[in-house]
Amino acid sequence: MRLPPVTTIRRSDTHRLVPSKHTRDSVLMRIADDDAHLADLFDIDQATNDRLAAEHGAAPAVGPHDLVFGVPFASVVNAAFCHPHPLGGRFNGPERGAWYAAFELEAAQAEVAFHKSIEFAEVGVWNESVTYDDYLADFSAPFHDLRRDTRFAACLAPDSYRASQQLAERLLADGSSGIVYPSVRRKRSTCLACFRPPLVVHVRKGATWRFTWTGGETPTITRDARTARTVPPV
Repeated sequence: MRLPPVTTIRRSDTHRLVPSKHTRDSVLMRIADDDAHLADLFDIDQATNDRLAAEHGAAPAVGPHDLVFGVPFASVVNAAFCHPHPLGGRFNGPERGAWYAAFELEAAQAEVAFHKSIEFAEVGVWNESVTYDDYLADFSAPFHDLRRDTRFAACLAPDSYRASQQLAERLLADGSSGIVYPSVRRKRSTCLACFRPPLVVHVRKGATWRFTWTGGETPTITRDARTARTVPPV
C-alpha cells in the first residue's frame, strides 16, 4: 500500500465538539432514589463502560499503556479512543476510536451538523436542539498528510469510509501518530485524526454551542448562554 508523506504539525487551539450530555453530570444522578441506589447504578454503569474497561486493561484494542492519566480532561481524551462508533469513523474502525479535531471552529461545526443530520434523517425527526462543548487541544507531532496528495482521493470520499479505514489500519499498525487531511464537509478547512492519546495536549474547554434543527437538515448554530463545567475531570 502506498503511504502518504509525513508532515510535522504544530497547531494550537484545534476544535473538537463533544455532546454536552457526555461531559456534564451523569444522568444517573437524576434517576437515583437515594445514595445507595446511585452507588448501585454507578457499579452497573462502570461494569459496562468501555473507557473504564480500557483503563483497567480489559479492552481488546485499547489498553492502559495507550491512554492518558492525571492530566486535565483525561477522561474526555480517553473516551474518544474507547467509545468508537459501531461502524467506525473516517480514519478508525469500530474497535478503536481516534481524536478528531478541526483547525477551524466552522469546520468542526460543519462535521457535527452533517453527521447529526444523518441521524435525524434516519428517524425522520427534524425538530431538535442539542448542545456541544468545544474542547481545544494543541498538537506538535508528525502526521501523515493527505493535503494536496491526489493519490488518496478515495480516502476523502463524502459517502464512504472503506478506503480511509484501510489506510488508517495500516498506518496505526506502523506506529503512525495520525492523519491530517482537508475537511470533507467544509472547503478550504483542515482536520486531523490523532491515533495516540498522549499527543492530544493542553486540553481545555471552550464555548458551548447549540445546534437547533427546525424542520430541515441545516441547523441554526448559536453560542449557548449556560455556563459549562469548568473543573477539568481526570
